[in-house]
Amino acid sequence: MKFRYIFVFAFFFICTNSFSCDCNPIDRENMVEIGLKYEIVFYGEVTKVDSINRIYTFRIVELFKGKYNSLFITQKYSGNCSIIPSLKQLWIVYANFNNDKTIEVSSCSPSTGFKPYGSDSMPSPPEIEMSQKTDNQIKSLSFYVWDLKFENRNLQDWIYQIEKLRVYKKSQKEISDKEKNETKLETYNRYIIISLIVNIVLFLSLIFVILKKKNFVK
Repeated sequence: MKFRYIFVFAFFFICTNSFSCDCNPIDRENMVEIGLKYEIVFYGEVTKVDSINRIYTFRIVELFKGKYNSLFITQKYSGNCSIIPSLKQLWIVYANFNNDKTIEVSSCSPSTGFKPYGSDSMPSPPEIEMSQKTDNQIKSLSFYVWDLKFENRNLQDWIYQIEKLRVYKKSQKEISDKEKNETKLETYNRYIIISLIVNIVLFLSLIFVILKKKNFVK
């Protein structure tokens, strides 16, 4: 457990000094609404982490918005506002496309990993005022409680976003199906009109031929 907290604090210290992007906090209720302003939204898994070249590969599990034909999509680190998915885990990603079809995941987006320690978006632990005589176990317990609260909040945010995104995806599918049905109906109506016109022309042609034959017999 001690190693875990050392990792958490070291990771936060590095991120605090490495990222200078000024982002507005996003409430849970607004996460999906803000996230859907990005070009592609998906739920996926980090399958490859290239920390040297700062390239990260996701396997798309469920696509909520955007058009992308491949199962795998690559994120390139492009500056101080880019998220670094340092662990292989599940993610909800809101991103924009680069010119080379890779994506840019901004730390100002609601993008989040299933475990908050796999990104640079985790907040700092609370400051605890303690005397030098304070027992280390109490200190560890305080950090453990903070850790659980943060994980619980992250899990609630995760579930909330997944549910909202699936509702959005379903509504978009219903709209798409309705548009397809309307297009089919319009096409069918055109065929009926064309068929009626052709039949009328044929009928008039037949009448003309019959009348012509009668005149010829006379």
